[in-house]
Amino acid sequence: MESTKFERFSLKPFIIEALKKELKFSEPTEIQERVIPSILNGESVIGQSQTGTGKTHAYLLPLLNKIDTEKKEVQLVITAPTRELAIQIYNEVNKVIPFSNEEITSKCFIGGTDKQRTIEKLRNQPQIVVGTPGRIKDLVQENALIINKVKALVVDEADLMLDMGFIKEVDMVAGQMPENLQILVFSATIPEKLKPFLKKYLANPRFTHVAPKQATAAKIEHVLVPTRHRDKMKLVHDILVSFNPFVAIVFTNTKKKADEVADYLLEKGLKVGRIHGDLSPRDRKKMMKQINDLEFQYVVATDLAARGIDIKGVSHIINYEIPTTELDFYIHRVGRTARAGSSGIAVTLFETSDEDALNKLEKLGVEFVNKDLVGGEWKDLEDRKRRQNRKRVTDDADALAKSIVQKPKKIKPGYKKKMGREMEQIKKRKRRLDRKGK
Repeated sequence: MESTKFERFSLKPFIIEALKKELKFSEPTEIQERVIPSILNGESVIGQSQTGTGKTHAYLLPLLNKIDTEKKEVQLVITAPTRELAIQIYNEVNKVIPFSNEEITSKCFIGGTDKQRTIEKLRNQPQIVVGTPGRIKDLVQENALIINKVKALVVDEADLMLDMGFIKEVDMVAGQMPENLQILVFSATIPEKLKPFLKKYLANPRFTHVAPKQATAAKIEHVLVPTRHRDKMKLVHDILVSFNPFVAIVFTNTKKKADEVADYLLEKGLKVGRIHGDLSPRDRKKMMKQINDLEFQYVVATDLAARGIDIKGVSHIINYEIPTTELDFYIHRVGRTARAGSSGIAVTLFETSDEDALNKLEKLGVEFVNKDLVGGEWKDLEDRKRRQNRKRVTDDADALAKSIVQKPKKIKPGYKKKMGREMEQIKKRKRRLDRKGK
């Protein structure tokens, strides 16, 4: 079997075998390259990198390498802010551990499941625990989950953990663990409010920031479509039909709007799934399974789905509206497409009031193309900034003309017409000079 570049990390043979046969990774990503040696050395790590860079395996591979199969106790706890992400990480764990000759046990603990049945299953403690902070905290408080010998704690998607108010639970769980704990915090951003938690638990962490070469993946085409007072829902429907995508996700800012858009598209005969926080745990689990089984060509979602949830084969992203709370969510949304080297299209509907947000995204390195869908046909539009510049030139010419042409002291009949003619000549000259200067 051909070799893999992971072999230079001196990982155990079963992990190398899993990499070759199951994960099919031959080369580490930048974040993996930089943090795997530190984690193997027992260092605490803060890893900052954008979505889709291989963060999960950056911590999983070295931590699975350190599991002591002879000790039947909890050695590793991985916390995630959403049930879907916890399940996803748990599934990745279970792709690797079957390759071990000695048994390694893992369990996933998330809200929305029967707590009493979970407690009964904990007569035998698993070596690896993956779950949401609230459920893990409950099990620790019930003395069902024994974490006083844990070697490593992972806080995944820490900024989202903070946004959703779960960092308190993580703090309580970490407080029950040994003092010499190895803590690994992974996050797309490191907000100021997260720093007290980091200071409390990480004495001298290795900080690794993999700055994106671009704000978003290279193979995403970012398309701006002006709404122009049209019916936005009809416009979204027409855009989706024109693309006939493999899978498209339509993002809205609120759960209410997600339901409205999904209901409208369903009425129009499209096969539509939806993901947002108001779905019950059972419905969310069922919906994710249906989406991953490709039962829906279209998914309407809030930003919950933009973080950590891996939906396979997303070819198109439609931003029904630009994120209002955090512009970073734009990056996370469009990061659902163009994964693993494939290409994707991200369409954003915009109004004139979105200009500031669009300028900020452009400063982050997002390059937009301007298009419109007219009668089912895509047409290129001139850059929206050219229109603004033209308007500014006109404004400058007006200001100049007004400053030069003054109202005469002695007013004669027809003075207004004469002033108008003079101002018009000055404006024409100014515009001509501006055009030459470009």
